[in-house]
Amino acid sequence: MSQEHNRRATDRRRELIAFMIGTQEFCVDIMSVREIRGWTPATPLPHAEKFMRGVINLRGSVLPIIDLSARFGFGLTVPEARHVIIVVRTGMQEVGLLVDAVCDILSVTDDMVQPTPAVASDAVRSFVRGIIAVEGRMIGMIGLERILPEQEAEAA
Repeated sequence: MSQEHNRRATDRRRELIAFMIGTQEFCVDIMSVREIRGWTPATPLPHAEKFMRGVINLRGSVLPIIDLSARFGFGLTVPEARHVIIVVRTGMQEVGLLVDAVCDILSVTDDMVQPTPAVASDAVRSFVRGIIAVEGRMIGMIGLERILPEQEAEAA
C-alpha cells in the first residue's frame, strides 16, 4: 500500500523554476516558462502601471515586461546586466517577468506545497498559491493568472 501511495505522489511530481526577488525566493511551474533571457531594456508605455516596465521585441512579437518586485509591492528594480527576464505564458498571452536571478529547478510533489498562511493579505494570496519548504528554504509558488492587470480585473 505504501508503494502505491509513493507511486501516486511521484505521478504528481512537477518541475518548478525558482528565482530570486531581492532576498526572497519564488517559483513558477516550468510548463509555463517559454525561455529565460538576459535583461533587455524595455520601451516604456505611456500611463502604464509602475510595475509595467514596457515592451521588448521578442523575435518580431511585442512582449510586455513586468517588474515582479514592483508587482509584489517590494519596490522598483533597477535593472542591471545580471537581471533576467523569464518569458512565461499565462492564458493566451506571453509576458516577461523581470527577476534578480534564476537559481534552481525544483522537483516537488503536491504534498510538499503548503497553503499560503491565512495571516497573509488577500493581495499576497492572489499571487502566492502556496509555500514550499525545501532544504531550509521557504519558496513562494506563484500563480501567473493574476500577474497582468487585465487578468486581475477579469478574475475579480
